[in-house]
Amino acid sequence: MSTTQPSPTAAGSGASATEAFRARSHAGAGGTSQERVATVVKAVLDGVHAAITAHQVTYAEFSAAKQWLIDVGEGGEWPLLLDVFVEHEVEEVAAQHQQGTKGTILGPYYLPGATRLPSVATLPMRDDEPGTPLVFAGQVRDTTGEPVPAAELDLWHADHAGYYSGFAPHVPAGNLRGVVVADDEGRFEISTVQPAPYQIPTDGPTGRLVEAAGWHPWRPAHLHLIVRAPGHRPITTQLYFAGGDWLDSDVAQATKPELVLAPQRQEDGRLRSEYDFVLEPV
Repeated sequence: MSTTQPSPTAAGSGASATEAFRARSHAGAGGTSQERVATVVKAVLDGVHAAITAHQVTYAEFSAAKQWLIDVGEGGEWPLLLDVFVEHEVEEVAAQHQQGTKGTILGPYYLPGATRLPSVATLPMRDDEPGTPLVFAGQVRDTTGEPVPAAELDLWHADHAGYYSGFAPHVPAGNLRGVVVADDEGRFEISTVQPAPYQIPTDGPTGRLVEAAGWHPWRPAHLHLIVRAPGHRPITTQLYFAGGDWLDSDVAQATKPELVLAPQRQEDGRLRSEYDFVLEPV
């Protein structure tokens, strides 16, 4: 793929992520008690106040932070900022009382309504899709070890240059996205290409923060999945690749040892990796 392809901007990615977020059904805080809101918000503000005191924040620094927050809002980057720097901690709290496969962050690049595919399938892709062919196979079971028939694996990932369909102007809609329906034994086999690591968009206020702090903006290569079936708690997770760049320093702090694949090269040149999912009944 040419390196001169148009790169998605932070504003464009932010607008797409915001639209996708609003299109999904979220409970929000409507059912949260006044006492709970007061407790959590006060704790957040107490943390900010403590940081200001501990680090003797100046008015100039406060003004810079205020302008940065305004820029984040005007640039539509709240989904990017919160998904990269906050969501991993919310997910860790949720995981404390959950069983089954390890979860991790959803991230900003999920889009609902992907093409439904059979248990043995190839993700939608361009005729000349670049990248190393990858076969991803496994089984979905419940916590007792029983297969979960017709479980759905909603799978999406970046292409071999690190771009997501729906967020990069040169990538066709629906590319490398699909909902694979497992067979009667919960088994699946998905053909795709190995994704690449990618930078979070750095041309907006989130990128300026990363640069000002001396951090790097990279995420390791990964597959995104939501695995679901009626009567079971859905799992939102990501699967990474052993030996990959940025695996130990993910800017989103979302990697976990249990979620690292070790693909093996097959005689036909394709990589193959197997991973079984365990869903918790509800």
